Amino acid sequence: MKLVKKLLNKINGLHHKQEYLCLAKESFQQPLHAYLIHNGQRVKDITNLHLFVGYSPVIFAFSSSLSGINPAQQTIRVAFSDKELIPNETFSEKDAVAILSLKKIHQEMAGGDEIIFYEGTEGRHHFVSKFHQLISQLNNELYNKKPGNVFLAGNLYKQVAIAYALPRTISLVTVGQGQLFNHFPSDLHGKINDQYYIISLRYEGKACQQVEAAGQLVISNMQPFAYKKVYSLGKNHMQPLKDRSVFDFDPATSRNFQLPLPRDPQSYKELKLETSFIYGIHKLLVFKIVHEEKISESATLAHIHNCYAEWRYKQGKSSNYLLR
Repeated sequence: MKLVKKLLNKINGLHHKQEYLCLAKESFQQPLHAYLIHNGQRVKDITNLHLFVGYSPVIFAFSSSLSGINPAQQTIRVAFSDKELIPNETFSEKDAVAILSLKKIHQEMAGGDEIIFYEGTEGRHHFVSKFHQLISQLNNELYNKKPGNVFLAGNLYKQVAIAYALPRTISLVTVGQGQLFNHFPSDLHGKINDQYYIISLRYEGKACQQVEAAGQLVISNMQPFAYKKVYSLGKNHMQPLKDRSVFDFDPATSRNFQLPLPRDPQSYKELKLETSFIYGIHKLLVFKIVHEEKISESATLAHIHNCYAEWRYKQGKSSNYLLR
């Protein structure tokens, strides 16, 4: 089986070996645009007006007031394009680099704003050839069904690659009770409007249980050079609370909660849990923003999927990857 895996990796058409490539978000040149499309027309640029908050299934969240999406709209289609499209411009889906179809699954009121959640139902992309997509799918089917690993079956594998074609910020969450703490990364999160923030965690994980028990946390955007440390903390999602001395915290603490901050943060937010719901493997947690503070003028750590990175490589687009 090792020989088969080696062969599949050799012919998968991917220039980079890592499935996710880290980068400095603000200096990432020529990113894709995400557009709501309807009846062959570009409706709205939602590149910065949606949150990616789930991968099993793929879940996008929208503020109704900011995105203009009517909460009664049961399905939407999102086109990912390297071209800037003007409102109501005629758009052929075959010209899109990727298309993602979604259906409505939930809505919540947050500060007078309707937050709408949509689940991915189908995705297709042209990041790599159909042959190389087949090889990647076969590799996924053969080698990603491991204990503790979330297996992305069928079309879901493509949907996730599409969702990660836009740079997703990787932040560090700090949660604590008494003198015990945990500290782990998350890339399924974001500010949905001026007052509220959403974070998605695996509902069966210890990190999720710790956050619900504490009812509050600090989430810190990180400076890009900390990427190796941030990735190394992924195991903490399934770890118990521990003494502060176990973690490489900065001496500084957050303003109101007095939770320890990580070293090398770009900014941080203090969040208080308001409500939550379970969907798929995720618990979607909606927080009220208590305080936010910028610490550094640095860029922000983010990452993208290798399939999109391969498309950029073939297009000759310069990229600032931080390879682990």
